Amino acid sequence: MIRRPEPVQVVKQRRDGALQALVNQVPYIGFLGVHFDRRGDELTAVLPYDDKLIGNPVLPALHGGATAAFLEVTAIIELAWAILWDEMESGAPPEALPPVRLPKTIDFTVDYLRSGLPRDAYARARINRSGRRYASVHVEGWQDNRDRLFVQATGHFLMPSREG
Repeated sequence: MIRRPEPVQVVKQRRDGALQALVNQVPYIGFLGVHFDRRGDELTAVLPYDDKLIGNPVLPALHGGATAAFLEVTAIIELAWAILWDEMESGAPPEALPPVRLPKTIDFTVDYLRSGLPRDAYARARINRSGRRYASVHVEGWQDNRDRLFVQATGHFLMPSREG
């Protein structure tokens, strides 16, 4: 017997629910106000502008620490999302999925290319290598123009063991 495909709305709700559960594991993401725009398996992190993110009020410019944290959480969520994707696509409801243990940062190098302006910022992470124990990720951040980065970073992460 041929299994009928799930309605697209059910698939979207399952994916969005799994992503929200993943993001909710990290309270600092909520403090920063970061949310993720999901298109299929691709995530774009959004850091909405907030006065608390300004580090230099004279310019004004986004705080370097907030910018680095934004990129780091983007990388971690991207790695965890990649782990979760295969399990989620098996059709199990989000509540039946085991909680995803998040990767741990080994090192994270940030290149500040220009001052972050007082406006929304966006970031995307690309996994360069992901093995059983180690992953390497590159993250790019921009504001108004995707081709005009204001920050980029490279990070190495210790991957969680797959056993509970």
